[in-house]
Amino acid sequence: MKNNEGFKPFIPADQNPNELNATSIIMGAILAIVFGAANAYLGLRVGLTISASIPAAVISMGVIRFILKRNSVLENNMAQTIGSAGESLAAGAIFTLPALFIWFNEWDMGTPSILSIFIISIIGGVLGILFMIPLRNALIVQEHGVLPYPEGTACAEVLLAGESGGAKASTVFKGLGIAAVYKFIADGLKLFPSEVHYEISNNTMRGTGVGMDVLPALLGVGYITGPRISSYMFTGGILGWFVLMPLIAFFGGDAVLFPGTDPISSMDSWGIWGSYIRYIGAGAVAAGGIISLIKSLPMIFSSFRDAIKAYGSGAGSANTLRTEKDLPLPFVGIGIVAMVILIWLIPQVPVSLLSAALIVLFGFFFATVSSRMVGLIGSSNNPVSGMAIATLLFSTILLKWSGQVGREGMMAAIGIGSIICIIAAIAGDTSQDLKTGYIVGATPYRQQIGELIGVFASAIVIGFVLWLLNESWGYGSPELPAPQAILMKLVVEGVMNGNLPWLLVLAGVAIAVLAEILRIPVLPFAVGLYLPFHLSSGIMVGGLVRLYVDKKKHKSEEEKTEATTTGILFTSGLIAGEGLIGILLAIFAIIPFANGTIADVINLQTGAGINLGNLGGLIFFALLTAYLVFVVNKKYEKRP
Repeated sequence: MKNNEGFKPFIPADQNPNELNATSIIMGAILAIVFGAANAYLGLRVGLTISASIPAAVISMGVIRFILKRNSVLENNMAQTIGSAGESLAAGAIFTLPALFIWFNEWDMGTPSILSIFIISIIGGVLGILFMIPLRNALIVQEHGVLPYPEGTACAEVLLAGESGGAKASTVFKGLGIAAVYKFIADGLKLFPSEVHYEISNNTMRGTGVGMDVLPALLGVGYITGPRISSYMFTGGILGWFVLMPLIAFFGGDAVLFPGTDPISSMDSWGIWGSYIRYIGAGAVAAGGIISLIKSLPMIFSSFRDAIKAYGSGAGSANTLRTEKDLPLPFVGIGIVAMVILIWLIPQVPVSLLSAALIVLFGFFFATVSSRMVGLIGSSNNPVSGMAIATLLFSTILLKWSGQVGREGMMAAIGIGSIICIIAAIAGDTSQDLKTGYIVGATPYRQQIGELIGVFASAIVIGFVLWLLNESWGYGSPELPAPQAILMKLVVEGVMNGNLPWLLVLAGVAIAVLAEILRIPVLPFAVGLYLPFHLSSGIMVGGLVRLYVDKKKHKSEEEKTEATTTGILFTSGLIAGEGLIGILLAIFAIIPFANGTIADVINLQTGAGINLGNLGGLIFFALLTAYLVFVVNKKYEKRP
């Protein structure tokens, strides 16, 4: 069914304003690198990533229109298209690739090659874009009015509301600056701890603790995801830290239970969490991803069938208008064949040519599914983790059956999973960007070139970012829990070696099934169970601020939307600011200076003995939260 009759884009097809030029490319590449690095840090820190389309659109609008005095909505759209591609590639990469760093460390093999990470990222990113090109007419044009593409439509609205773009851009930059200063004071100068923790030592609740990570990114994540998702994560944390951990301490006593190596009575809350709760949470997250995938199967198959059917009925029409021109199909076909050959040739994915072709075919299926599903339910609800888990299980079993076991087999499984994961993430982002372009009147083939530029820009730096973060803190550490990557690592090891504490993992699976029966969204609940309670509690604070904004009485729906959007832009800046300073502090942690590193020199706690303690951390976080409330209220009151 076609629903695009009568639709007119904002910029008519017979006009050809500035779009893909040096300004938009440079601006977009910078945004791709910045948001890619920030999203990588955020995802490895808290297990969640954000869509950068709207913040990128606002920043590009502020720079291009109000600083450079260039008035082209298509130029702004191109910059955000390139920028959001970098963020999506990072989101796909962090799900799997950090597992390689953990294994290389365990095997005393140094670190994975940055070139290898670049190649894997390029393969996944390019394929995700190429697969979406022949589907654009089917999903974006013919299904206009049927598939809403929430983020793409919202981004178009932001671009078209250019009159307020300067104020919106300043809101993002304000959040970025405040978070940068806050993060530097907390984790650079170490004036106060960024993680507040109180161990509970009385006999009634022995084996647990309470605390909060008092960081801007968590406040931002909680506000953006909203009170429902935040509360589900918080509930999972309560189950792990205030139900399961005290029970383990109570019944465990002086026993030494696998996989722990010390008597339970000698463990503090972090010891119990690391030895037992993490595996229960991993089982819950894995089951949640699979449940999400299973529930999506009807939509997956219908999406794949409808997309292919629509493409077959509409792809042959002549594309004469500027707004209908895609990259030529021969270019797409040559690109896909080149990626198949590259997968076959690179040692990181040791498969035959036929297997490489099957990987690409499997990737096309998930790209089609991802592109249509984000059109219906949005990028935030796209079950990429479920697709990745299913891919890893399937590929690991096949590799084991074919005799590719041990280290080579495990690395091959992660390589395959990484490509598929990046394909799904990029395909979803590309479809959202093309939806934005369709509304504002962009040129499709130029947007597709922009997506490729964004992928290359982010792929160049993502390997360095992953290496830097690993060198500074290490994956699986309290600073970088890397929940998805560790989960993927556990899945591969469990299939290959059979050395997982399956009782704990299956207990987590049972908890996930129970949550599904009770109609609790499994994935956010399971992530809350898997991650330390301190992350969930910090995110919950942001969720409560969003609840306050949602429940507050406004004079009109427009004013409510204005207040909500202002908070989203400000908290997007908080997330980006913390991510960028996190990368800077990681650099400081490995650069030698004097008798230590730059990080040691600026550390006030060890250098001058200055530290405000847990109370200081809570006060600073309370002030930041109060300022967020002030920002949304101030914007609301300013409206006439």
